[in-house]
Formats: sequence, C-alpha cells, structure tokens
Amino acid sequence: GWAGHLIDITAVLATIFGLATSLGFGASQAAGGLNYLFDVPNTLGTQLAIIVGVTVVALFSVWRGIDGGVKLFSNINMVIAFALLAFVVITGSTLLFLNGLWDTTLAYASHVVPLSNWIGRDDTTWYHGWTVFYWAWWISWSPFVGMFIARVSRGRTVREFLTAVLLVPTLVTIVWMSAFGGTALAQSAAGVGELAHGISDVSLAMFHMLEQLPLTTLTSSLAILLVLIFFVTSSDSGSLVIDSITAGGKTDAPRGQRVFWATLEGVIAGILLYGGGDAALGALQAGAVATGLPFSLVLMVMCVGLVKSLRQEHRDLVLAGAT
Repeated sequence: GWAGHLIDITAVLATIFGLATSLGFGASQAAGGLNYLFDVPNTLGTQLAIIVGVTVVALFSVWRGIDGGVKLFSNINMVIAFALLAFVVITGSTLLFLNGLWDTTLAYASHVVPLSNWIGRDDTTWYHGWTVFYWAWWISWSPFVGMFIARVSRGRTVREFLTAVLLVPTLVTIVWMSAFGGTALAQSAAGVGELAHGISDVSLAMFHMLEQLPLTTLTSSLAILLVLIFFVTSSDSGSLVIDSITAGGKTDAPRGQRVFWATLEGVIAGILLYGGGDAALGALQAGAVATGLPFSLVLMVMCVGLVKSLRQEHRDLVLAGAT
C-alpha cells in the first residue's frame, strides 16, 4: 500500500544521500592524501575525478554481482586494512598499543551510555557538530546495511547475526582506534611531527601519523587505496540493496538497474561537492541529516515490528514443540 511505498522511497533517499555523503568525504580525504604524497592539486576537479573513478569501479562490481564483484573487493579491502593495522602496531609502540587498547575499552564502556544521551549535555558545540551528524549519517546507512547483511546472513541464527553485526565491529573498531588514534596521540604528546603543532586539515591526520613510521610512501599509498576501496564496496553493496527495494524485493533485477543506481550515487556526491563550494563538506553533512532524520521514525516502527515478529515466532515454536 501507500505506506509501504512511502517507507521504500524514504529508505532509497536515505541510502542514496548517505552513500553520497560517504563518497564525498572519501574523495576529500583521498585528494588530500594525493596532494600530500605526490603534489597532486587538491582541487574540486581532483575530488570529482576521484568520485568518477570510484563510481566506475563500483559499476564493474555491481555488474558482476555479489560473488564476482562485491565479495572480491570486500576481501581485498579486509586484507589491506589488516595489513596496514598490523604494520602500525608492529612499527609503532606495541606496548603503547596494548595500554591504549585497555584504556579505549574502558573509556568506551564508561562513556557509551552518557554520550548516547542528548539530555543535560553542556558540550553543545561538539554534540551538534559531531554526534548529531553521525547519528543521522548512520541512520541514513541503516536501510542498505541492514538489508545487505540480512541477505548475506541467510541461514544464520539471530544470536549469530547479533554477534556478527554488533560485537565484532565494535571490537574491531576499538582495536583500530587504539592503533591509529593511540599512535597519533602519542606522537602529538611527544612533540613529534606535524600532529604536535596542530593541523588545519583533518583529512591529512593519518598521513602525518604514517610519516613518522617507516615506508611512509608505501603505507600512505595503501591508505589512500584503502579509503577508495572502502567506498567502492559501500557503493556497490548499496546499489544492490536500492535495486532490490525499487524492484519490489527482487534480488535478480536487471543489471541495468544496478548500474543506474550506482551512477546516481556518484552524480549526487559530485553535485553536493560542486554545489557546496567552499562549504562542500557542510553540504554533504546537510544531505545526510536531511534524509537520515525522517528515516529514524521508520526505524522506531521497525523496532516494534521486530519485537512482534520475534514473539510470534517464539509462540509458533512453542506450539510446534507442544504438538
């Protein structure tokens, strides 16, 4: 009915603008890295060229499908990410990493609830500039992430699903932040490198950190490649989900539709960057917030539906066991 169509349209818009926001930020960071390493001008033209390149690779991936494209790039992504993570842990201070891992875990456990609460906050500048935007951004990602993970998790139990999508990413993030963030903070505290003097472009923070470690050019190049492949895998998986939503739930819709949605994501990201001018990143943030917040209402209804469905399934299992 009309309510279902309205929810589908909201989900599609949230996904498109959420992906476009990510693609725009990725292009900005990759352009900054290219400028830092190879003196490539960090201009709007460079960022748009990166978006075009990422979109072309994503088109190839969605054309090949999940096994031939999405899975291939996802595996490449994970190999590069863990190789870079291991390099930072080994070449940096391993003892510092282990201490940071413990401190980060405790800090996360103690702050996750207070920082998730919007009442009685006195850090309004940080709260609005960081937390509110990220809430909306993650909500805008929720339709395609939820549907995509559900699709590839078919046959798993609810317990396995929750472990995979809640605990594992949290643990990986804590390890990643302890390695990269801990190393950067240590350099800053010790007065080493650019990070100790403050930087105006936060997209270069990772490259400044890697500059103080061996094999700087190689690792920084891998970091740029990692950023780009991350957004390739986001774009191609998002395009598959949008294609499924707009095709009435079909998973075997024509390839042309996948190509259309992947192309549209790149076009929207380019338009937001181009139209935003000097405030391009603000335009990207506004796009994510504008589509993410309305979908939060849909998520509330989905939570109620999920509880009802699980209760019904439990009753069915009890009746089946009784008979």
